[in-house]
Amino acid sequence: MSITPNIPTNAPPSNGGYAYEPAPTPRWIPLVIIVLFLGVGVLVYFGYNARVQLQGALDKGNTHADVLSKELEQTNSRVALLRAQLDVTSQKLGLTQAELARARTMAQQIEQEQQDSDAKLVAQIGQVQKENEAKIGQVSTDLTGAKSDIAATKKDLDETKKNLTSAVGDLNGQGVLIARNHEELEALRRLSERNIYDFKLTKSKTPQHVGPIQILLRSTDPKHYKFTMTVIADDKSIEKKDRNVDEPMQLYVRGIRAPYEMVVFEVTKDGANGYLSTPKETASPAPSGGAASGAAPANAPAGNAAPASAPAAANAPPAGPPRSQQ
Repeated sequence: MSITPNIPTNAPPSNGGYAYEPAPTPRWIPLVIIVLFLGVGVLVYFGYNARVQLQGALDKGNTHADVLSKELEQTNSRVALLRAQLDVTSQKLGLTQAELARARTMAQQIEQEQQDSDAKLVAQIGQVQKENEAKIGQVSTDLTGAKSDIAATKKDLDETKKNLTSAVGDLNGQGVLIARNHEELEALRRLSERNIYDFKLTKSKTPQHVGPIQILLRSTDPKHYKFTMTVIADDKSIEKKDRNVDEPMQLYVRGIRAPYEMVVFEVTKDGANGYLSTPKETASPAPSGGAASGAAPANAPAGNAAPASAPAAANAPPAGPPRSQQ
């Protein structure tokens, strides 16, 4: 619709000689058009911008969704792995519980066996204690009896010493106990102070072995209770001439401090009975230059020296080599 007046084109000019001109377009119309264009542009811009932002948000959402999907897959994998581990652990736990139950059963059995063993050991200890007490009582009784026996033996020995005859040795001049018969010889042997060798000699040209020495019986005189013999020791011959019955005869040998002792308590026409007594000390090395003789050895105590009254010819060995046996 136009606002221009409808004037015929072929109308004649007006009377005033002026032509009719149409009215000009209002100025506000272009402004409105410009504003409209600007509004449309703004709307288009904002629409495009909103579309771009929406597309970016959509892309970001898709990316985040992909990440979440991957994380979900990883989580599902972990859950599956944990579930498998849980199954394995459950199986192991069941096995461990079975082993634990078996271990407890074994521990109870061992404890019961230990208790039984302890009880058995206590019973055995009690039995052993009873047996030991009985043995101790028996030993005490035996000791009491042994003490009584020892006291009786000591008393018998004292009585034996009293009954034995004491005589003076022919070399050291000291008193010695001698036996005058077989009964006293047994009593002397019971003293166990010296070694005892009893002998029965017969007159012969061959010496007889008596303990560690040899004795040759040369002659006997039963009427006067005398005899003569030769003693051989340490390769030396010592003559005991015209000796009396029950007379102790002494002899020193190498390595022994105490003398040997010989006693003849019975003589007959062709023989003599008696004994040899030797000390129980261990022989020491023989002194150099020493010889077995009737005299005391160089290292013998002074009390063992031969008395001055002893016959020198009967007790001292002859000088030089051993004399021949006749």
